[in-house]
Amino acid sequence: MTDSAWKITTGDDPVVSTAIHAGHELRPEVAALMKLPEADRLREEDPYTDLWANVARNSIVVARSRFEVDLNRVRDKAIYVVPDDAWGLDIWASKPDEDLIAGSLALYDRFYEELGELLDRLVDVHGRVVVLDIHSYNHRREGPDAPVDDPELNPEINLGTESVDEAWRPVVDVFAKTLRELPFDDDVLDVRSNLKFKGGAMSRWINARYGDRACSIAVEMKKIYIDEWTGVLDEVNTAAIGGMLEAAAQSVRDMLVAD
Repeated sequence: MTDSAWKITTGDDPVVSTAIHAGHELRPEVAALMKLPEADRLREEDPYTDLWANVARNSIVVARSRFEVDLNRVRDKAIYVVPDDAWGLDIWASKPDEDLIAGSLALYDRFYEELGELLDRLVDVHGRVVVLDIHSYNHRREGPDAPVDDPELNPEINLGTESVDEAWRPVVDVFAKTLRELPFDDDVLDVRSNLKFKGGAMSRWINARYGDRACSIAVEMKKIYIDEWTGVLDEVNTAAIGGMLEAAAQSVRDMLVAD
């Protein structure tokens, strides 16, 4: 299923991958009111995470920017109205009116309706389903030449699993174990859970709605695959991370099929 806001791809697979913050597009009336420079907006989005969506045969890739509507926040916080909603950024030339906000929330509602339809169908077919909710995060917030944020508090991969039903613990563990053991640039990546992020609204919604029938693991990748200030992609690291995610998704798939 495809429209201007997102693309849903389906296949015979109990695993789903999502890139809901990959988008950069804005509908015209939002773009006309947007004061925030495009480069600043891009820095807070999750560029190129859509390249990893093919780790599953079911995928959702969102084209719209989180600055239009943030699908990973609860509905009443999904529109960044004031700077405090968005890392202190001055977003709007003037405050969004009720019609603009209503249009963005209509998009939010439609997304969750279609997400529910997809997952209901997959659960009916497969019994149990895992969603890999793929994101990225900044670790050079003080500037391009400043020291990186403390690695002890910023693992290369942060898994957000706080809302996952305990029945899914073996699946979460094998996913994390696979990522920890795969080589990356002659080393292994630091993979920890619920340190920097614990999982956003979409993961919480899935985990609450489906319990032991479906779970969502939020995968927050530190921006070691891109220069977060220039947006320049490291194609080698991006491909390597994609291979790791594909292998970890397969480890989950194997467990689901074996059950």
